[in-house]
Amino acid sequence: MLAEIITIGDEILIGQIVDTNSAFLGKELNKIGVSVYQITSIQDDKEHILKALKEAEENADIVIITGGLGPTKDDITKHTLCEYFGDSLIEDKDVLANVEQIFSKYTIPLLDVNKQQALVPSKAKVLMNHYGTAPGMWIEKGEKVFVSLPGVPYEMKALISDQVIPQLRNKFKFPYILHKTILTYGLGESSLAERIESWEDALPSFIKLAYLPSLGRVRLRLSAKAMDKNMVELEMEKQIHLVLPLIKDVFVGFEEDKSIEAVIGLQLTEMGKTLAIAESCTGGRIAQAFTANAGASKYFKGSIVSYATESKTNILDVKAQDIESHSVVSREVAEAMAQNVRVLFNSDFAISTTGNAGPSKGDSDADVGTVWIAIATKDKVYSEVFNFGNHREKVIGRATNKAFEMLQKEILKK
Repeated sequence: MLAEIITIGDEILIGQIVDTNSAFLGKELNKIGVSVYQITSIQDDKEHILKALKEAEENADIVIITGGLGPTKDDITKHTLCEYFGDSLIEDKDVLANVEQIFSKYTIPLLDVNKQQALVPSKAKVLMNHYGTAPGMWIEKGEKVFVSLPGVPYEMKALISDQVIPQLRNKFKFPYILHKTILTYGLGESSLAERIESWEDALPSFIKLAYLPSLGRVRLRLSAKAMDKNMVELEMEKQIHLVLPLIKDVFVGFEEDKSIEAVIGLQLTEMGKTLAIAESCTGGRIAQAFTANAGASKYFKGSIVSYATESKTNILDVKAQDIESHSVVSREVAEAMAQNVRVLFNSDFAISTTGNAGPSKGDSDADVGTVWIAIATKDKVYSEVFNFGNHREKVIGRATNKAFEMLQKEILKK
């Protein structure tokens, strides 16, 4: 079963926005056993849309279109769909009622152009959008399914989860698909591949392995797909049991569609423990990653971005003498930051970072790329120093990931 995703919008092509819709759609389709054959981003242009629809129909069983459903003249998707399917627009009373209900909450007037959101192709099954005025549309042509969705991410995601995926499951019979993602830190992709080569070569044909490297970590994603659910689950469990002893020194957990910071958050919540953070060179990146996950308030006490040297002394009570004697990028400062922020927020764990992300050295003579990361608990504090290279974004990213790794290893000891 193949799908094609078409995203419509000049704003994507000129780089004004990033196409996150396709990533979400690809993941959700993959969960139900649908392979994405192609993702195409195209202009708000009738001929371009018609060409993309024709090619997608030839390539795939399911075509999902996002974007181009707004009320303005440059949003032409509905009209183009009518031309492609030999159809015409009709007013849907339920969609019109939804539009009127949404506008009733605001003080802005309901214009005729807004009412035109209720116009849909007569052959389309309406997918009611409870978060916006543009409805989703489901159109069948023979055994092919075309789904047109608004481009606003939260509107599209709700329609996919609540209506599109359930209806696809009703129409088609999909294989059972299972992913298991192993999270490793501290060993490069090539070294990891060499270590598990014999195991990888012996994997059954219905299980595929993908290496997903990023700054300082490698995820091993096992994907199994077959019609027999029981067989898939038993074989996946067997292969996990075989590979873990080969990577036990770098294994830090299973991701299961969750980031390491989300996994850490769940672990802290289950333990009833809390976390505080003091960041310098990472500039709040670690705290942002934790608070992006729902439920972070259960374990995350707070964070201080003590970027300037004086904020380390004034807010975190790092001794000026330690900074003068050892530099702001040092073991002494990193460990004092971690210890003091833990006490300040009365948390069980604390992380701190201090370093030179570049391109200049700032308040320290340490080489660009040098980062000290410290972990503090109620019983101890320790730190490690790293050199993450000379690219600023790379340094910040690798320091953030290394902080996650160090914290999770400390949590696992408990």
